[in-house]
Amino acid sequence: SQGSSSHSAVLQEIIGGVFTIKKAQKPRKIKVFRGFLMPQIAEPYWAWYGFEGRVEWCACFVSWCANECGYIDTGVIPKFAGCVNGVQWFKDRGQWADNSIEPTPGMIIFFDWDSPNGSSGPQDGQSDHVGIVEKCENGIVYTIEGNSGDSCRQRQYSVGYYEILGYGIPAY
Repeated sequence: SQGSSSHSAVLQEIIGGVFTIKKAQKPRKIKVFRGFLMPQIAEPYWAWYGFEGRVEWCACFVSWCANECGYIDTGVIPKFAGCVNGVQWFKDRGQWADNSIEPTPGMIIFFDWDSPNGSSGPQDGQSDHVGIVEKCENGIVYTIEGNSGDSCRQRQYSVGYYEILGYGIPAY
């Protein structure tokens, strides 16, 4: 529908790093992610969520982006700080797809890291990380992720990559 296209476009502007502000009939562009590739940028996301100290903040970042679009208030994307809670929210609503699909922009991508000697441990069917699908082209999924190396980063993965747990499919 046309409404869902415009919603997706607003989210695309945010995750693409450009916010359009209309002022005095003259739109101006503001770089939302300007300087956000620096590690100390984590605080605005977890602080916005309500945490008083640093937490693993990938879900806080996704929630912040959704809030900026008005999607939390309208129930399109949940406010969540734990990846497993985000997965469950989409599954409970029948808005979940496994990693075999070719995702579309605006889907929420969840990962289950295979890190036997790392903090997330071996794959266990539980989400360890989350981001937003920016686009999918030629078998590559391009994402925007918070808390990727403690920064906001653009990343890319092959469609069906084994550490992609699946996708939340917002009803824009």
